[in-house]
Amino acid sequence: MKLETIAIHAGNKIDPTTKAVIQPLTLSTTFQRDEDGNYPGGFVYSRADNPNRQSLENVLAKLEGGFDACAFASGNAAGAALFQSLEPGSHVIAADDMYHGLKALINQVFPNILDVDYIDLSDLEAIKAAIKPHTTKLIWIETPSNPLLKVADIRAICEIASTHGIKVCCDNTFASPIFQRPLELGADFVMYSSTKYFGGHSDILGGAMIAAEASALWAQVRNIQSLSGAVPSPFDCYMTVRGIKTLPYRMRGHAANAREIALFLQRHPKVEKVFYPGLESHPLHNVAREQMSDFGGMLSFTLAEGEAAARKVANAMEIFTQATSLGGVESLLEHRASVEGPASKTPKNLLRLSVGLEAVDDLIDDLQQAIG
Repeated sequence: MKLETIAIHAGNKIDPTTKAVIQPLTLSTTFQRDEDGNYPGGFVYSRADNPNRQSLENVLAKLEGGFDACAFASGNAAGAALFQSLEPGSHVIAADDMYHGLKALINQVFPNILDVDYIDLSDLEAIKAAIKPHTTKLIWIETPSNPLLKVADIRAICEIASTHGIKVCCDNTFASPIFQRPLELGADFVMYSSTKYFGGHSDILGGAMIAAEASALWAQVRNIQSLSGAVPSPFDCYMTVRGIKTLPYRMRGHAANAREIALFLQRHPKVEKVFYPGLESHPLHNVAREQMSDFGGMLSFTLAEGEAAARKVANAMEIFTQATSLGGVESLLEHRASVEGPASKTPKNLLRLSVGLEAVDDLIDDLQQAIG
């Protein structure tokens, strides 16, 4: 089946009692046992599993072409489950500009458990040089990256990892499975903040991890999901399944708008640089074009007049809302360096845009009046 059909049907079951076309929300935390002490409905306790979570995990796995999926309470919880599944002392190679929330999680929660090197994953030779033959267990890719929209060659990195018996996980949040298919390019796991494009309306919190195949490492991720309890509520699962039904169409709209805005910004005399893999000026545009079917709704740009100008633009927007997060139908703008804190390597004159589904002419007019 095509992705549009999977998105609508793989997360839904017609209710056997009422014949409701949309699967109902199951809020119960516990489920009845039969006289032999078994669970005829297949569910025991909602921390371990829930009908709505099962539906969400089914559509996630099928959208990604994976073996199985685990839904979590947030993207960070999804990442943490994989990090916790590694043996203590494992060496991890990660992107030097990986999402700051996950980087903070690694640095503050796992500093005495994992050995992590942050490098430029667009440099394949640097990846080879960073591998420690006996201890490197995971390469964590994020492409396109947040907020610099760097591109990593997923297939090439997976080939390097495979020769050393190293697992690869790709944070595919910006691209979604509609535009990029990491498991088909050789990755072992793909991770998402489902808060973003899967939910699509800035009203749920969630994360996901999908595996290419069964493995001992995946079994441990699944075990941690159940035992740690960092799982999404039934309501958030229900709403995420609902959001996914329009995901293919929303992603096309986001990408179409972002492309027009990137071209507008590239021509603007007050814009120093535009970071968008869909532009031919992007240093790894050719790699992005090979592994992505389209380039997504996220972009960043820097102002030639510096940080003060960037903050002035952020405060002058009328349609773009100045707010954290991304992937909703509404357009958002953020001065990332101030969010990431004093340790941030993000340029202080950079603004990140989550391009929404408003009329693109209105969005361009808003940027024009704010930049001047």
